[in-house]
Amino acid sequence: MAVPELAPRRTFGGIVAVWVVAAVLAVVIGVLATQEWRAAWLGVGLGGCLILAFAVQLWSGRSQGFTERVAASIFGAVLVMGVISLGFGLAAVVPG
Repeated sequence: MAVPELAPRRTFGGIVAVWVVAAVLAVVIGVLATQEWRAAWLGVGLGGCLILAFAVQLWSGRSQGFTERVAASIFGAVLVMGVISLGFGLAAVVPG
C-alpha cells in the first residue's frame, strides 16, 4: 500500500533551474569559445546540464516521475542551447 505525500514538493522549479543554467552556459560558451570549438563546448555544457538535472532531481527526494522530470530538464536544455547557438551561428554567417 502506497502512502500519499502530505505536502508534495514542487518539481517545476528544478526543471526551470536547469534551463536557466543551460541558457547561461550557452551564452558564455558562445561569447568565449572560437567558432571552431563552439559546437564541442556546447556538447560539454549539455553534459554538465545532464549531471545537474540528475543532481537537482535526486535532491528533491521524490521518486515518482523522476525519469519524466530529468527528461523534461534535458529536453528544455537542448532547446534553449539550440536556440542560443542558432543565434550565434546566424551572427557568424552575417557579414559585418
